[in-house]
Amino acid sequence: MNNQKIKSSTFLSLETRVAVITGGAAGIGLSTAKLLAKMGATIALLDVNESRGHEAIKEIRKIGVQAKFYLCDVTKDTQCQKTVAAIVNDFERIDILFNNAGVIVRKNAVELQEDEWDLVINVNLKAIFLLSRHVLPIMIKQGNGGSIVNTGSGWGLKGGPNAVAYCAAKGGVVNMTRAMAIDHGKHEIRVNCICPGDTDTELLRGEAVQLNQDMKEFMEEAAERPLKRVGRPLDIAHTVLYLVSDLSSWITGTTIVVDGGGIA
Repeated sequence: MNNQKIKSSTFLSLETRVAVITGGAAGIGLSTAKLLAKMGATIALLDVNESRGHEAIKEIRKIGVQAKFYLCDVTKDTQCQKTVAAIVNDFERIDILFNNAGVIVRKNAVELQEDEWDLVINVNLKAIFLLSRHVLPIMIKQGNGGSIVNTGSGWGLKGGPNAVAYCAAKGGVVNMTRAMAIDHGKHEIRVNCICPGDTDTELLRGEAVQLNQDMKEFMEEAAERPLKRVGRPLDIAHTVLYLVSDLSSWITGTTIVVDGGGIA
């Protein structure tokens, strides 16, 4: 065996790779974009919030990598197709896709309206299908594999109160990930899912508003798990980095729960 020391960054390096991140203007998406950029990746950031998207790109470029914002509603097939084509035109390839865009409506099946159901299913589930169907042919044509990470949820593995559409969508994400991994393993494309627990983002704090709960009490309840705190966006970003790096080169079709022990 070769006993030569390996630089600690070797397996985490993302130099020469282009990473596409949806819902990238804030929260988990932005934190992940910054972390992948620090590992050398070129960043293509997608979001529907144009002003925040451009601000996010300014932050990422300070790291010293190429980065560009693309205004894209990932629930619309035509926009997904045009955006993927634009990314390839700008950067010539796509190696990583982090399907992270998400939304939640905290209502049960009686209270939930049809348009709210459609919104939650479309953003959390349909968008993964739409963007992946345009990115996968690019990865296949490149011929050197790729990595796709889909954002699920702890509520994609167990039920949760007053979140019927969200639970349905995230459950779909978990199993769609397995199906995609089976279909595209022959192309050396790895597809995995992360299932975050309550993470301190605008999305989580927005749930307190929807439920008309005191914010402090809501966040304290969210922290009631073995590690006694809510997640930080960087906690989730670290796991994404692992899944898109060479450290996880033989991992596909799996779901990693990142929730401070909440499901346990």
